[in-house]
Amino acid sequence: MFPALAWSAAWLTLPSTVNPVFPCPAPTYRRWAEAQPNGRFERIDGLVVARAPERLSHVHRKALVWLALRRAVAAAGLPCHVYGDGATVEVDDNDFEPDAALRCGDALPGDGVSVPDPIVVVEVLSPSTRQGDLTRKMVAYFQIPSVKHYLIFWAERPHFINHRRRGDGEAIDTRVLTAGAIRLDPPGVSITVEEVYEG
Repeated sequence: MFPALAWSAAWLTLPSTVNPVFPCPAPTYRRWAEAQPNGRFERIDGLVVARAPERLSHVHRKALVWLALRRAVAAAGLPCHVYGDGATVEVDDNDFEPDAALRCGDALPGDGVSVPDPIVVVEVLSPSTRQGDLTRKMVAYFQIPSVKHYLIFWAERPHFINHRRRGDGEAIDTRVLTAGAIRLDPPGVSITVEEVYEG
C-alpha cells in the first residue's frame, strides 16, 4: 500500500509493476488508467485498486454472457448495444468495470471509455471480487436511474441471480436461477441459463 501522500501529477508515472491502492479523483484516475501499459484497475470509494488476474472459467463465462445478450438484442431487433469487460460504469466515487453492460439508444463514441446509462449490468463472480459484487456493487449500480437489471453469474456452475428494479422505484426483486429463461424487460430480451453455461 502506498503511504498517505498528497496527490500529485507525479503519481501518473507510478511503475506498472506495483499493486496500487491510493486515493484518486475521477478525472485523474481516468488519465492514469489509460496510461498504464498493463494491469487491470477499478476505482472503489475513491481508491484505485488493482484487479487480480482472471481465471479461465471467469473469462469463458463472461464471454458467453456477452454473446447471449448480444444475440438476444439482435433477435429482438432492438437499437441496443452490449459492451464487454473494459467499459467503465461510473457511480458516485467509483469507476467499476462490469463484465458486460447493455444500453439502448445510439452507439456511444468509439473513443469513449464509459457507459453512462446502462439498463443491464453484469458481473461474473471471482474469488477476489465476490463479496463486492454481491453487496457493494449491487447497491451502487441501482443508484443509476437507468439500471433495471443487475445480473450476477457464478463462473464454475450454472447459477445466476437477477436483481430487477420494480418499475421506476427503489424496490428490487431478486430471482435465483439454475436453469431456464430470464426475461429482461426492459429492454425486452430473454437469455437462458443454458446458453451462458454451454460448453
